[in-house]
Amino acid sequence: MSVIEPGSEAHKHYFCQQFIDTHQVFDPETLPWPELTDEELARLRAVPFWQEVYHTERRAGAIVDAFTPQIIDPEVKEAVRLQGYEEARHADLIRVMIERYGLDAQKQPLEKFPVDLEKAFIDFGFGECLDAFLGFGAFKSARQSQFLPEKMFEIFDILMFEETRHIVFFINYMAWREKRRGLGRARRSVKSLRFYIRALSRLLGMVKRGQEPNDGRDFAVTQTNLFLDGFSFRGFVEDCYRENARRMSAFDPGLMQPRLLPGIADLALRGLRLWDKGRRVR
Repeated sequence: MSVIEPGSEAHKHYFCQQFIDTHQVFDPETLPWPELTDEELARLRAVPFWQEVYHTERRAGAIVDAFTPQIIDPEVKEAVRLQGYEEARHADLIRVMIERYGLDAQKQPLEKFPVDLEKAFIDFGFGECLDAFLGFGAFKSARQSQFLPEKMFEIFDILMFEETRHIVFFINYMAWREKRRGLGRARRSVKSLRFYIRALSRLLGMVKRGQEPNDGRDFAVTQTNLFLDGFSFRGFVEDCYRENARRMSAFDPGLMQPRLLPGIADLALRGLRLWDKGRRVR
């Protein structure tokens, strides 16, 4: 099926209904959490970002819930309401893991939201797109290295699938929203880039905060060499690019998908290949 014209009623109905129809029912408390060895438990506890991840997931659910009542269109409103429920469930999943494995993270008060809740929702959406794109590569690398038992990765596969659903929904929501406001593709791309830069700035801030209580250890997704031998930047970008394509392939091709980050990654990989080719010629 070809992509439906963005901004149309058919497009709105399609991406909202697809999102609702692919909702999964599960309870984080009853997931098959595995028993970890002392070594595996030490690895899990050494990750310095559980506090940030837990807070971010709680904040995500709260932002989506706060924005939902402002949505006028009933189909979009119902889909965003469901996303808020799923975001809160992600936070609950992280809470269960924290409590089960004794991780160093506690619930913190949520900061006051900005007056413009729609902008906060959009900021969050682009941040989720960036985090997931980088996370796809890190997740694959950690899984291949058997950083934790496979049963743990199977649980996080549930979360990764939902994150991918959220991204597809958000990309279609933004295309529908911006087209209805008269923005063409070029202006939408420029606006997306601006929001991605804001998201990158927040991600770097999270990395910095994660270092402070952990004796300077940097466990950022862009530096997975801390727990993997043979890490390379090129290999990581390739993993992000390929895993993004693989996970997106599970969704209806009639829905729009992120293009900017995969496009930047593809351009970077082409440049790295030309660089390597030039070095071999010399």
